[in-house]
Amino acid sequence: MYNKITPEILVELKNITGDEFVFCDEESINLHSSDETEDLKFPPEVIVKPSSAEEISKIFKIANKYNIPVTPRGGGTGLSGGALAVCGGICLSMVRFNKIINIDTKNFQATVQPGVITQTFQEETEKLGLFYPPDPASRGSSHLGGNLAECSGGPRAVKYGVTKDYVLGLEAVLPTGEIINTGGKVLKNVTGYNLTQLIIGSEGTLAVITKINFRLIPLPKCKKVILASFNALEDATDAVAKIFQKGITPSAIEFMEKAAVKAAEERLGKKFPNSQAEAQLFIEVDGNYPELLDKDIEMIAEAVEEFKVIDMVLAEDEQKVQDVWSLRRGIGEAVKSISAYKEEDTVVPRANMTKLIRGVKDISAKYGITTICYGHSGDGNIHVNILKDKLDDKSWHLNLDKAIREIFELTVSLDGMISGEHGIGYTQKSYLPIALSDSELELMRRIKKTFDPNNILNPQKIF
Repeated sequence: MYNKITPEILVELKNITGDEFVFCDEESINLHSSDETEDLKFPPEVIVKPSSAEEISKIFKIANKYNIPVTPRGGGTGLSGGALAVCGGICLSMVRFNKIINIDTKNFQATVQPGVITQTFQEETEKLGLFYPPDPASRGSSHLGGNLAECSGGPRAVKYGVTKDYVLGLEAVLPTGEIINTGGKVLKNVTGYNLTQLIIGSEGTLAVITKINFRLIPLPKCKKVILASFNALEDATDAVAKIFQKGITPSAIEFMEKAAVKAAEERLGKKFPNSQAEAQLFIEVDGNYPELLDKDIEMIAEAVEEFKVIDMVLAEDEQKVQDVWSLRRGIGEAVKSISAYKEEDTVVPRANMTKLIRGVKDISAKYGITTICYGHSGDGNIHVNILKDKLDDKSWHLNLDKAIREIFELTVSLDGMISGEHGIGYTQKSYLPIALSDSELELMRRIKKTFDPNNILNPQKIF
């Protein structure tokens, strides 16, 4: 379907960016052949590192001329294969788009390039008393552009929303080479179609983002965390809805089953409080007045006590809060280190989490597969890690797809969706018809065709 990179095309690419930003060596190819998605590997033919929208525009024009696929890549932290060069061709690395152009403290806004690391941006805004809440687990290495591509959420989405809620406008390059500006720097805008929100969450299939206008909010001055332990998974998940019924909106509520906690303990060499409990809730509240947080903590404790809580541990000072967060953030890598795995990213209304997790356990028992669940229970986003563990190869390959399909069918039956924040990408596309109708999928394909008539941008993703 696509053509290969020729020496002549390499010369044209080098003429755009300079020789020093075009790479074909084995080490570079290997480095850009995989992301954090299981053990998949798809080598690109060349890596190009542009530094401007104009350079990307020229690269796209070459790609269209010679029918060469282009795969944009940020920090390579994706979990659905979105940055994999499945069809070879050009890997478009965005590492040189790494500048925070401006932080506007008067209007609570920032203009940033997409190659800025999420944590770096958060820390720079916090120095000025401002707050960018989206907080993916990979924040120490993920790029803001990748966060937009997947519409990342993270633990604080329950109170503050997800990435799309903080983007006012974009500069982006279309696959045909046109440079466009969407949205702007205003808080209200109904001037034509909302192209900004269409591009966000499109997983790098509609355009390459080159500049982002963010809105920011004031930085909360105080945080407190409760770690609540339970003897039953159902008690932990049922307690979440009760907390909200009390009129409290925590800044984060994280669910962890015992196996996830144990995996983190072993990998990090640290102990969780009450790690023998079947499940734990990590509940954070934030604000500007400690006395109001104390009242929130009191009401949360009252709600949780209705569900056979074993113990509640309160972390108040900054260091203790950070220690608890480091343990929570370590769970993902710890679970994945156990064995071959497949991570699913289910999301349901909060009140349906108990049915989801219990159903997942029933399905995994049916197929003899191990599952470990944890995630953002405050917004119903549960990460289901399916592990090979001690299962033999034949049973693993025979039953894995069946188990995933049943888990997704259960999720949709509970008014949920098959991905809350990891995206569809390359690995999940065969399951998309479980969640979306033929008409909806066809409309999306037509949108893709309008943006990318030659299908050169990130092909073989989503559809």
